[in-house]
Amino acid sequence: MRNVSKVLVVVATVMGALTLGGCVSGEQRSSEPPGDTVSFPPPSAPEEAPPEESSEPPANSGVNTAVECTAEDITVTGAADQHPEITLPDNCSAPTKLIVADLAPGTGPEAVEGAAMQANYALTAWSSGEEIETSYPPSGQGPLPIDTVGSGLIEAWNQGLVGMRQGGRRLIVAPPELAYAGSGNELENETLVFVVDAVQVTPA
Repeated sequence: MRNVSKVLVVVATVMGALTLGGCVSGEQRSSEPPGDTVSFPPPSAPEEAPPEESSEPPANSGVNTAVECTAEDITVTGAADQHPEITLPDNCSAPTKLIVADLAPGTGPEAVEGAAMQANYALTAWSSGEEIETSYPPSGQGPLPIDTVGSGLIEAWNQGLVGMRQGGRRLIVAPPELAYAGSGNELENETLVFVVDAVQVTPA
């Protein structure tokens, strides 16, 4: 009986140890985090993405930078050879390519490359929509003499004046790369909007 009792005591001791060990293991497992916080971020994390889209204009700005303005979006009023009024749109972005459009065709001699001409012009800055220079009286000094059409001027004019006829009016929109980019001029980063009147054309 004593041997049986010893066996029972040993068995009881071993079982108790196993039970205690299981409890300890269970307690250790229960102290681990319930999931991988890297693989399963909290639901609020994706909602932080929208504020990073700072390049988008405010919802009420009315400007869609994905759409560039065209000649048809720019309003020019006033008769040819008179000071024009230029109104720029607010629902599209500045053009990145040269725009040349006849507003009045003209009927006189054509300003081919190498011809000479005299031209009145009004210049508006795209960023402000304000006129910054004009040759029209009384503010300006009168027609600008151009010795050689097609060269010697900003590239937008070198290209944009060719083909004008005396008495005609033309819209020229010059992105910075075809105007004063890299020159150090205060307008080097500006998109420029010109309305030009061909006052006189002298064939080459």
